This record gives sequence, C-alpha cells and structure tokens, in this order.
Amino acid sequence: MEEAALDHRTPRTSELLAAVLSAQEGERVAVGDLVNALRNRAFGILFLIFGIPNCIPMPPGVPVICGIILALIGLQMAMGRQELWLPEVIARRTFSRAMLDTIITRSRPLIQRFEAISRPRYERFAGPTARRLVGATVVVLGLILAFLPIPFLGNLPPGYAVCVFGLGLVERDGLVILAGFGVSVLAVLVLALMSWAVWQGAIAIF
Repeated sequence: MEEAALDHRTPRTSELLAAVLSAQEGERVAVGDLVNALRNRAFGILFLIFGIPNCIPMPPGVPVICGIILALIGLQMAMGRQELWLPEVIARRTFSRAMLDTIITRSRPLIQRFEAISRPRYERFAGPTARRLVGATVVVLGLILAFLPIPFLGNLPPGYAVCVFGLGLVERDGLVILAGFGVSVLAVLVLALMSWAVWQGAIAIF
C-alpha cells in the first residue's frame, strides 16, 4: 500500500529535471522537442531550464535566446493556454545535451534543498488567475533578459525571479509563487539602479 502511494505521488522538481535529461539521447536537443515532451508540465520546468542559464556562466548570446523563449512562454501562460506553441524558427533551434546536463547538474543540489521545505499550499496563489499574472510577469522578465545591455550581472536578478516562479509552479507551492512576485519587483529595482549607474558612467566617460 505504501509503495503504491509512493509510485503515484507527484514527482518533485529535481526528478522531473532528471527525467528531462535522460529522455534526450542525441548530442543536440531541439527546443520544440523539449516542449513537446513536457506537454502540460512545460511551463514550470521550462521556466527553470531557460531561467537557470541566466544564473550561471554561459556563452554570450544564451541569455538573449533564453529571454525571448521565456517571453513567448510567459505570454501563452498569461493567455491561459494549457499547452505551449513556439514559432518554427525557435522550435527548430538546438542546443547541446552537454549544456542541458550542466544546467540540471549545477542546479540540482539547490533545488533538492528547496524541496525539503516546499509543499503544495496556498492554492489561491497557484490557481488560474495567479498563473496568468505569473505569465505576464515572466513576459516582462524575459524581455529584460533579451534586451538589457548589462552582461551577466544584469541577467542574475530576472533569472532568479523566473526560477522562483518555476519552482513554485512545479511544486504547486503558492507561497513560493507569491515570493516570485516579490523577487521580480526587487529584480526590476536592482536593474533600474544598475542601468542608472551604467548611464552615469557613460556620461562621465564621454
């Protein structure tokens, strides 16, 4: 009886990420294939997969691509869609399985620590209306990632905010989703200060 209950429990975030990685057999992973494999679980997991690269060192250009994809995902979530659609030009884009492995491996210890304290709760903040608000917020964060001209450090605040939303969605933890809104506001404030500092520095130089 206990084993059957364990078999039917909701998978944790780290388990879903590990399953995503093990399902990719080739050396290259197409974004469209990743979305199709995740189906209705795609929103939270993809927020993590494309949010985490903004929190760790990645090749130049990766944050721009991640930001555009996150904005598209967030837009569809804000519209109330249950399954994701991506333009063919983005769905065909590929990245190495090694990069996916790096993203998941580096984030797993932190995610597992988070899982120890997270649980389904505060369903009001994990319901349809809240999910639409999350989607709209991620659109803004994704556009910031794609177009803000502050390398690496400028990616961290919105990247963290997207990851918090992703964890809250997968774990169905309304308290974490609520925290994601707080982190998003903080991220925008930090980026505004960073942008102001860059602008003042440019004025001083030129």
